[in-house]
This record gives sequence, C-alpha cells and structure tokens, in this order.
Amino acid sequence: MNKLLLTLSSLLVTTLTAVSVQAQEIQGDAKAGETKIAMCIGCHGIKGYQASFPEVYKVPKISGQNAKYIVASLNAYKQGERKHPSMRGIAQSLTDQDMADLAAYYELHGKTETVAEAKIPEAPAKVAELLKKGACASCHGESFNKPVSDAYPKVAGQHADYLYVALKSYKTEGNATWGRANGIMGGIAKQFSNAELKQIAGYVSNMPGDVKTVPQSRFR
Repeated sequence: MNKLLLTLSSLLVTTLTAVSVQAQEIQGDAKAGETKIAMCIGCHGIKGYQASFPEVYKVPKISGQNAKYIVASLNAYKQGERKHPSMRGIAQSLTDQDMADLAAYYELHGKTETVAEAKIPEAPAKVAELLKKGACASCHGESFNKPVSDAYPKVAGQHADYLYVALKSYKTEGNATWGRANGIMGGIAKQFSNAELKQIAGYVSNMPGDVKTVPQSRFR
C-alpha cells in the first residue's frame, strides 16, 4: 500500500505540474464556451442518452465537472491516449482555446450549492475493501466529489454503467479503437476483476455529487 501511495504521489506531482503550466497559458471563457456547445449537447445534453460503442452505456454527466479535467480528457482524446472514434474526431476539431472555453462553460453549467456535506452512504464491507485496495480516495477524495486536484474528475453520482466501462477501458490494451492509456488508472484498474470494477462503479454512482446532465437543445 505504501509503495502504491508513493507511486501515486509521484505521478500526481508530474500531472499537476503539466496542468499548471497549461492553465497559465490558456484561460477559458464560459460565455465563449456557450457558443461552441452544439457538438456536445447532442449526447451530453440529453438525460439518459446512451452510447453503443464498445457496449451500451450512458454518456457521462459533464455539467458541474472540473474544467481542468475536461480539458485533460479532451486532450487525451485528441492525442489518442483515449481511444473512441467519435470523441477523437470531435476533439481533433477543437483548438486549445475551444477546449478551455467549453470546459469553463460546463464547470459552471447548472451549478448549485455544493453537495459535499451531504451524507455519504456507507460502503458495503466488500466495496470498502476494494476502495482501500485501489487507494481511490487518495486522488478522488473521501466523498469522491472533491478530488485532491481539479485535474481529476468528480465521480460521485456519475452513471454506474459509464464508470464501469471507463474503468474497464484502462485495462484494455492492443485495441486500435478502444481503451485509455493512463499510468495511474491503468495500474489501479488492472488489480481488479470486471465484477469488482462493477461493484465499485455501483457504489460511487449512488454517492451525492455535483455532476449532472442538464437538458439542452440546439433550438432556443
């Protein structure tokens, strides 16, 4: 466990340094971002909307998500670290400023008072054991709604099926069209069976969180 935490700390410092440099270079404009959301709302602006690749799952809730994480995710799709044909195509069409603006918009979109103080459901013994094994709270926070860095996602209240597919994708190797390359998450996810990942996803999805889907339409 100590070795794992030391490794996570080292990778965290590297990640935060890179994100900090990027943040100093580009500032997002939420108002500008609102004019660029047309390609996003067709999936992320519909409650319960499901993707069908590589399996059926609900697309993630992104309103209320950390802006730095959104930028990091879009860059990962653009650079091929995250493999998903649709998302990579969209990300490749965006400039760095576009990403920053969209991220700023969605971080504030539908924002209400924080739910960080809401009661956190007690994890079943088996799930608590899995969370401890993965040292999940060391990055995502005890509430899973306040990660230790804005470069990490809020995952509390996220769709269970999305979380499950995302976690599995970190274990996927050698697939040209699906998978995620991440030194931290890859090492953690590979410790668990898919059944265990599904248990983790189910618990985290039932925790109170800030992320949500706010219905949107191209026609106003």
